[in-house]
Amino acid sequence: MPSLLIVVFVLQLALHLINTIGANTINELLWILYNRFPTPTSASAQQATTLKREVIRLKRELGGVSAQDDFAKWAKLRRQYDKAVGEFKKIDSALRGHRNSFFSTLSTIRWLFTNGLRIALQFWYSKQPMFWIPEGWVPGYVEWVLSFPRAPKGSVSINIWDIACASIVKLVGEALTAVCLGSVDARYEIPGKGSNEGSNTWDTGSPLQSRRDRGP
Repeated sequence: MPSLLIVVFVLQLALHLINTIGANTINELLWILYNRFPTPTSASAQQATTLKREVIRLKRELGGVSAQDDFAKWAKLRRQYDKAVGEFKKIDSALRGHRNSFFSTLSTIRWLFTNGLRIALQFWYSKQPMFWIPEGWVPGYVEWVLSFPRAPKGSVSINIWDIACASIVKLVGEALTAVCLGSVDARYEIPGKGSNEGSNTWDTGSPLQSRRDRGP
């Protein structure tokens, strides 16, 4: 069984990634991946994609045909377009119901394996020390805070360790974001910015030197 210290840290890391990426974005990616496999909705999803492309194609062709100059062709394209739109709406409506149910299930599972598991661990191991602090390193009231709420005094409780992991993950995440943004800014920096490219190349020196050159 992995160390409880590592489990708590991994849970906080997972929560940070979910909050950073976004639960809706993760749900959409998993929905696309789900329909890649032979699932009950995979055939409908592929058919909806095909119909959507067909609707876009027919709409473009319909926009390039004049109803006055070539009414027969325009009417034929219009019938094909209306039929494709109707079929797409029918399949898409059924898929939306399955997708909402899929998203709801994902949200429940995600909560159980992140926040739910974190709360359960904090309750179950509330009296167990994560590690001990060497005697005399911190004052007594600090020992009480670090052992809050029910861990033995002189140790670090799972609640405090959870808060510490969340703080560290957040700080490291912000630092990495700042480094990445700084690298992007440096890559697109204007060459020669801040240099002396625009300075006068006909510098005659200091004012005192100019007076000497001109004489009395």
